[in-house]
Amino acid sequence: MMTQEENRLLTEIGHGTPCGEFMRRYWQPAALSEELPAGGAPLPVKLLGEELVLFRDDRGRPGLLALHCSHRGADLSYGRVEDGGLRCIYHGWLYDISGRCLDQPGEPGGGERRNSIRHPAYPCQERAGVVFAYLGPGDPPLLPDYEFLAAPAGHTSAIKIFQECNYLQGNEGNADPIHTSFLHRNLRELEDDKDKVVRGSDRTYNTLQAVGQAPTIDVEVTDFGFRIYTVRRAGADKSYLKVTNFIYPNLAVVNGDTGRAGGGYLVNWHVPIDDTHHWKYVFIFSRSEPLPAAQEEIFKNRSDLTPDYRLKPNPANRYLQDRESMKTKSFSGLGPNFQVHDSCATVGAGPIQDRTREHLVSSDKGIVAMRKLLLKAVQDVQEGREAPHVVRRPELNRFPHLVVLSEVASSSTDWRAHIREAGSEDPSSKLNTNEY
Repeated sequence: MMTQEENRLLTEIGHGTPCGEFMRRYWQPAALSEELPAGGAPLPVKLLGEELVLFRDDRGRPGLLALHCSHRGADLSYGRVEDGGLRCIYHGWLYDISGRCLDQPGEPGGGERRNSIRHPAYPCQERAGVVFAYLGPGDPPLLPDYEFLAAPAGHTSAIKIFQECNYLQGNEGNADPIHTSFLHRNLRELEDDKDKVVRGSDRTYNTLQAVGQAPTIDVEVTDFGFRIYTVRRAGADKSYLKVTNFIYPNLAVVNGDTGRAGGGYLVNWHVPIDDTHHWKYVFIFSRSEPLPAAQEEIFKNRSDLTPDYRLKPNPANRYLQDRESMKTKSFSGLGPNFQVHDSCATVGAGPIQDRTREHLVSSDKGIVAMRKLLLKAVQDVQEGREAPHVVRRPELNRFPHLVVLSEVASSSTDWRAHIREAGSEDPSSKLNTNEY
């Protein structure tokens, strides 16, 4: 159980708050590239409590500026993209992507003191169909060269989903391996799931999770956060292993138990809008071959999303829950879309979950580990230390030990040794602890 002060410390993300300052030490998704087409209109965005405008200049470069003009506070999202920057329609002031004021056309000579203006601006990078921004102090760190961000075109796809709750609720769901045996379980195999057989087995992930509802869970601290080992019985001498990962400060790499070609996985990145709303960016990644077009479209679940990335099943219509289907088809009655399931559970806890009233149990090891590591990281930043997993040296910007697994093997398997064979052990493995 958390104290009210600890709960506030990890959920308040505005400028100047301890968690907000911690979050600003990392690159964060700001928008999908599809929201910012060449020649398109500027896009108003809210990120970490700040009102901003994202635009693509006439050279195609993304820029992120404070929303309100430095002159008289007009909304720059209505501005003109021209002459190397974004021009306010109120008095014509022109800003480039670094916040320099290039022109004040209503002043003699275009504004003799325009060079003294530095409009708030944040650096951007574009990778894997997403525009990333750094809102922190000083020189930005390197954008982590995760495999899913560095993959060839067609191997990664991304969407985002609006969530009416604090970012931490969504992020904690990724560290909760028990819920997949219930919330996401089908009572009978769907046609689309019958070919999704777990490696080393002749059974699907849905079947294996149903028979292993009380798994053994272990947490291993790493340099990037931690990995969770979830081991379920899969027979007399067989075990079903899933390995998922929490990555500082607000994302997770989770299993590809969806029959995808190429040994891929999913990434859930929970980006705070403000204290009570966040965007869930979902990446799908295929390692060895491009994503099939039909499969990618299924993943995007466009039929369940509005054009502005809201779920059509939502609290107002009770997520279209079908109680009759709970008898024979679905444990939750919420249909086949995992995003709908997760939203129902996390948004249902309220805008900011009151963690002082919860009762954690032994299977919540991942939740406890996440909170302890985040509280320590926030404290480090408060005391002037570098936040964990901030990458500044190119030779360290590689993560072969970020391994995701889903397979059935002998119950005598040494899973940690198995991970070292699948990837590459990181130096921080000496931090491994049973504390959680």
